[in-house]
Amino acid sequence: MEPGNIKKDSRGAFLPPYMFYCVMVAAIGAFSNGWVIGSPNVPGAITHECSTGSARNVNPRLPDCLPMGTTLWGFAVSSFCVGGLVAGLSGGYIQTKLGRKKSILVNTIPWIIGAILQGAAVDQAMFIVGRLICGLSCGLGSVCIPTYIGEISTIKSRGAMGTCYQFFIVIGILLASVIGLPTATVPLWRLNFALVGIPAAFQLFMATTIVDSPRWLVSVGRMDEARFALQKLRGEDTSIEAEFYEIVSAQRGPEVAAESVHDPQVLSMMASEQQQQQQQQQQQQKLHASEDSSVIHPSVSGESTSADNALERDVSAEHGHASGQNTHAALSLIGIFRDPLIRFITLVILSMHFTQQWIGMNAVIFYSTTIFSEAFDPDMSKYMAIATTGVNFVATILSVFLMDRMGRRALFLLALAGCVIFSALLVIGYRFHIPALLVVSVFLYVASFAIGIGPIPWMITSELCPTYASSAVSAAATCMNWSMNFVIGLVFPDIFAAIGGYSFCIFIGVGLVAIFITATMLPETKNRSIENIVSHLHTWSSKKIMPYTNEKHPETARTTSDMALEPQQRQQLEQQQQLI
Repeated sequence: MEPGNIKKDSRGAFLPPYMFYCVMVAAIGAFSNGWVIGSPNVPGAITHECSTGSARNVNPRLPDCLPMGTTLWGFAVSSFCVGGLVAGLSGGYIQTKLGRKKSILVNTIPWIIGAILQGAAVDQAMFIVGRLICGLSCGLGSVCIPTYIGEISTIKSRGAMGTCYQFFIVIGILLASVIGLPTATVPLWRLNFALVGIPAAFQLFMATTIVDSPRWLVSVGRMDEARFALQKLRGEDTSIEAEFYEIVSAQRGPEVAAESVHDPQVLSMMASEQQQQQQQQQQQQKLHASEDSSVIHPSVSGESTSADNALERDVSAEHGHASGQNTHAALSLIGIFRDPLIRFITLVILSMHFTQQWIGMNAVIFYSTTIFSEAFDPDMSKYMAIATTGVNFVATILSVFLMDRMGRRALFLLALAGCVIFSALLVIGYRFHIPALLVVSVFLYVASFAIGIGPIPWMITSELCPTYASSAVSAAATCMNWSMNFVIGLVFPDIFAAIGGYSFCIFIGVGLVAIFITATMLPETKNRSIENIVSHLHTWSSKKIMPYTNEKHPETARTTSDMALEPQQRQQLEQQQQLI
């Protein structure tokens, strides 16, 4: 190959156009999710409390509204959480069997059916069933959409692309609230609930134009399709050889990975690294024998090094890859708690999804209605509620730009700290009756949540999990999220009625615990491949290396492979990597 024709390594690509297109198509489902969440916000009162009740004055076939008491209406609104929980539990199995692309296609159908049932509801039961069916799509989408986005994104853009899931949810909530203003009448409230069928139908059509996840295709042995999909996602002007090798090696073993590489330079580099690997293993054993009591921090500050890649292949060997056989069958919900590595990853992810609900975002939104009514007149309170959604929208945009700059771990810690501080200010404002402090605290709390706690739990699942475990872990995380969403909506009104604004002390406690867990257990995933992240977590679980960085002392942020390499060896590997 002539030097002028050498293609750039796909691992250094940022935002290939077709990859961005696929992410946007997948994220339409998140928009539909947001619409389902936000559709009852403004026209909710006219939906179940109109003056004419169940009379059929406007349309002889449909009642003007669906009269419901407060309890029944609360259940009707939150019934989609039940659907989300059911679909979330089965979502892992579905996306493993069908693949990511087909799961996204299938996921659009319940939204369309639920939209028709809600828009044409003749009684309360029909409306509730429609909400529940829409919840099925919300739950399955919570599993397959973040997984798909995480698996197709480039290393450098995965943070920004992962944020798109939460970003589109927020757009859906905001637009549903804005459209809710002119549709909060009889019979236009039906239109507000039925409109979710339009983006769902659009996604059903557009999803036929995207490729499936290369990582899933490799996991089921469809190697040629995986190579084609990865090349299309990265663009024809890039070389996918090294990236494809890493993906295949992590799932099918080094021998199959070597057979899948077409570039002689990449093969030469991999062979050289494998020769170094045996020496590294011996030196690592000696190192751990003499430094069992020391703390070593994996490199998470930037790009994957050649030594890191060698460690990944070592991990693949430890997991049992041999002769091209994939020994990793897809794990079940029970299986993810039996494997020490996956159990650790699962518990970290579950804690993040628990925190996302129990940090109190839904409670703050609920309480904001009371706050705004104290500080403003009823009409202005309605617009202030929409302004709160606008703050959520703007802060989520900011998170898109910060995610790959600050990193997931730092941004999550910052968001947690903000939520704790502004929850404390809410308690102070409640105790001393300071409306201005309450209003400002609500806006800043929402901004803190949106900048990190909203998007990161959804995207971190696909970043931390190997392909064979991602479906089951995603299902468990979705189950945790939707069940806690339902519980918080069920119990918070009673807690608030009993102790008022002091209920936010609960969320302060949850936030403080979450800060400790994040600071000690969550690794940084910025600028690292999924395979590289998993390899370091495996090293942590088997050799007790701390899975976080020492930001103040980057010279100590090295992996065991980095420490095992002599300077001359490391320089040789880096020179070989630059040949790609």
